[in-house]
Amino acid sequence: MSRTSGAPLLEHNQVRVLQDAAGNYPAWLEAIRSAKSYVHLENYIFQEDEVGCEFAEALIAKAREGVVVRVVRDWLGSWRSASRSFWRHMVEAGVHLRCFNPPRLDSPIGWVTRDHRKTIAVDGRIAFVTGLCISKRWKGDAVRDVPPWRDTGVEIHGPAVADVHAAFGQIWETMGDSLPADELPAADKIAAAGEVALRVVAGAPAMAGMFRTDQLIAAVARESLWLTDAYFVGITPYVQALLAAARDGVDVRLLIPHATDLRLVQTLSRSGFRPLLEGGVRIFEWNGSMLHAKTAVVDGRWSRIGSSNLNIASFIGNYELDVAIDDVGIARDMKQMYLHDLDNATEIILSRNRVLDIRQMGTQAHEPRRRRKHGLSSGHKGSAAAAGAIRIANAVGAAMTNRRLLGPAEGGLLAVSSLIFLAVAVLGLSWPRLLAIPIVVLASYLGLVLVWRAFRLHRRRSGRQQP
Repeated sequence: MSRTSGAPLLEHNQVRVLQDAAGNYPAWLEAIRSAKSYVHLENYIFQEDEVGCEFAEALIAKAREGVVVRVVRDWLGSWRSASRSFWRHMVEAGVHLRCFNPPRLDSPIGWVTRDHRKTIAVDGRIAFVTGLCISKRWKGDAVRDVPPWRDTGVEIHGPAVADVHAAFGQIWETMGDSLPADELPAADKIAAAGEVALRVVAGAPAMAGMFRTDQLIAAVARESLWLTDAYFVGITPYVQALLAAARDGVDVRLLIPHATDLRLVQTLSRSGFRPLLEGGVRIFEWNGSMLHAKTAVVDGRWSRIGSSNLNIASFIGNYELDVAIDDVGIARDMKQMYLHDLDNATEIILSRNRVLDIRQMGTQAHEPRRRRKHGLSSGHKGSAAAAGAIRIANAVGAAMTNRRLLGPAEGGLLAVSSLIFLAVAVLGLSWPRLLAIPIVVLASYLGLVLVWRAFRLHRRRSGRQQP
């Protein structure tokens, strides 16, 4: 597990599972307000609303007291979420603020990589790893009858706090000077706080530590593998791992949101339901407000909580942070939380010709109270097209590489694909300029970008070589 995840097992920690904003935000604010030396805060979304302003004021107050406060926000996640004056007010008060990966002309697709982590670490004493962002969406509005988002985080005391600080130092260094040594505590210098063993899995682009870990867990699970994910889009290796576990008799369950803030992702997710259901994986949709948690509980022993979604962006593209906890007590709490969530969930089942969902009457009930077909309204035609494009790409790739057997349903996709390729060929023969112009524009842009980056690297090397 250590080799697979890239994270060592750290023992003697105290861990508390925190549910929703009501459990997380007060604990975060208390930790910030009790800081004596330094605060490291990193979050994908930091919104200028009543929740964001409360956190900003807490950070500003500590900075004015002389505490070193460092904040990392993601450019895309926090885009249009706060005004310039909001950030400027924090900086003027002494907060060290860095924005991760704003768009650059010399990196045309570099914006795809995001800092999707959500974490706070204070004084080498306490840390939080979570799926919650800083926004009133997670808190809801009782006056207007707007429910809070469902999410999960974890509070850590003990040696593992050092690895959370180290993960923050990793992302901080990508944007400028590295953290000073006195803000990077060593695990062996932090006193034992409990009996929980865990790993802090700091995901980075192309490293795939959490992807390998999730595959390994699916392979070794013997009894149960219960997953919660906000933006599940199954990729072939992970889907095959889940199907293999289900074939071996493992109780594989996937809980995802019914209401979502990203309709495209939901459509892509549903497009992959059929092979999972046919393979014995049980899928549930949560019926409350947005379900944003990213968790797993396996065999009543192992748990995962953090920021990583079960999709290729989190597995390979983003900076993510999760904790993998090897503790029976924490797993028991996670299992009870999962069963409680299933009380408010709808199980998706297969009929002969379509995918249906059945509203569950409690975790043990199986009689349907209501049925509805999973279809797409006219307002989701763009999402349906995107999902169809991915299915076509998967089928064509399998046919061209002969990497897996194709099912009868994919014959139609291959026929559509063949017509598209033939149409492009006819277009190229009849009106070659229509194909040449966009290729020339794209090649010119990429060529200029590479020349500019080569020039900058040459200047940097020349500067280093000067005595």
